[in-house]
Amino acid sequence: MNTQSPRTVPNSATRSRFEDLVRIDTAAGIIEGSLAIPPAAVGAVIFAHGSGSSRHSPRNRFVAEVLHRAGLATLLVDLLTADEDRRDAITAEYRFDIGLLADRLSATTDWMTLTCAKHDFRFGYFGASTGAAAALVAATHQPNIVAIVSRGGRPDLAGGSLKRVRAATLLLVGGLDVPVIELNRIAYAQLQEATARELRIIPGATHLFTEPGKLELIAQLAAEWFVRHLSSTSHVAAP
Repeated sequence: MNTQSPRTVPNSATRSRFEDLVRIDTAAGIIEGSLAIPPAAVGAVIFAHGSGSSRHSPRNRFVAEVLHRAGLATLLVDLLTADEDRRDAITAEYRFDIGLLADRLSATTDWMTLTCAKHDFRFGYFGASTGAAAALVAATHQPNIVAIVSRGGRPDLAGGSLKRVRAATLLLVGGLDVPVIELNRIAYAQLQEATARELRIIPGATHLFTEPGKLELIAQLAAEWFVRHLSSTSHVAAP
């Protein structure tokens, strides 16, 4: 796969946050992402968006901002090309193609690893909805991925890959999202090889965590999980 790097990726000890729109070549065409590296970053998280979402998702951008304050770099990437995204909006044919999404995520991870080589980051995935399944599948092919957080995800769609996941995995589900709770419990039971695994059910929250304070809690739990597993730092800034 051909890749195009950001214009300049400075050392993470710089005083201001580095941000850039990045373009990554795939066999099907260009996919785009938003890369941000805060000062003295201790790790990096790649976002895998859910069904019908994109890197512009206000929920994931909010979570990314909390991760920045915790000292984590982020890459919010659209795993579909512009043409695929337009087609998917009509047919929904790509959003549940976990194999395709996982392959794109794995290729994006290769690009991110090369682009940020000077930082020596450890990497994690933040997956939502079907993006969580793609993250779990991709992680089985990416030894650099050491932590995963699923927000209202469908980890069950990762199928047989769940038994091969070694990355520390946190599953976050709304307490009112009853069908998805059971699917997460089934997936959790299969994560036997993960270095750490946890299923957290957030009381009073629905699938998208739109209730007051719920998304803030999700972001903080994700930040704590990533900082714990991506670095030796235990302090996490409050959102």
